[in-house]
Amino acid sequence: MFDESPKRFDRIVAILIQLQSKKIVKAQELANRFEVSLRTIYRDIRTLEASGVPIYSEAGVGYALMDGYRLPPVMFTREEASSFIAAEKLMQKFTDATLGNHYASAMYKLKAVLRSDDKDWVSSIESNVLMQSSEKLFNDKSPNTLAILFESIAEKTQVILSYEAIQSDGITVRNIEAVGVFHDNNNWYMLGYCHLRKDYRQFRTDRVHGIKKTEIPFSIEHDALETYLDKSKNVSTTKVRILVDKKIAKYLAYERKYHGFVSEKIIEDKIEMTFMSRDTLEGFSRWYLMFGDYATILEPENLKTRILELLELNRQRFL
Repeated sequence: MFDESPKRFDRIVAILIQLQSKKIVKAQELANRFEVSLRTIYRDIRTLEASGVPIYSEAGVGYALMDGYRLPPVMFTREEASSFIAAEKLMQKFTDATLGNHYASAMYKLKAVLRSDDKDWVSSIESNVLMQSSEKLFNDKSPNTLAILFESIAEKTQVILSYEAIQSDGITVRNIEAVGVFHDNNNWYMLGYCHLRKDYRQFRTDRVHGIKKTEIPFSIEHDALETYLDKSKNVSTTKVRILVDKKIAKYLAYERKYHGFVSEKIIEDKIEMTFMSRDTLEGFSRWYLMFGDYATILEPENLKTRILELLELNRQRFL
């Protein structure tokens, strides 16, 4: 029979490290990470307890280490350390100045505990990794937006936001209870309860002209961020089918996901694409015009009508 003792030993050590990383760790979370059964996790936890690790558990909540118990500092392997290089480069390009500085400080501490040859190994990678972003993720007037939002979410206190909505002619000042932040379509967004609108709204960080912390506590018990994002997916959509030349279809692979792409099938020298579009008559129609001379609209009829209207408007501009 195969002896899994070394593998089990590594898993038990990793479980102990994970218990130190969070206040509460659920058994299912551990089972998912290590791809084992809950029964195996229960057995591993009992092994840790038998070896003297002070673990307490609460039914339906999870496991935690007793306050004050800590392992000695854990050494990173060179492969683990190198994975932080990619994270550091991402932090430099895709977060605000404050968070980037905090991460850079943490990286100095991480590199300080590496062995000399591992430091050289990591440095050789670091100098040859570059992250490029063409998007401006934060307004110059509010360079620390993300860091303040993180504090607001953790402390459950409101922020005062100076915000310029895309459909607005000016800046509005709002008290916001930030539920969470997420990255989508190459931009950072904050979803929060807006006291001005008396409803939940999404705010794009590059449109934030100013943000201030307050001591005002949240007035509402908010659900998890995923709950509100799932609700936003339930907006009405329209089924769109287009037939695109094969030679052009490959160039649409990136942008089509932003227009509700669902599926595709090959029909001789063309590809039929199906979308569930949220903005058929404006967003989708204008995107279609970019490659319309290589495509045919199969449905809906009102999209065909809208394309003809836009073409006529363009024709009149040349008269």
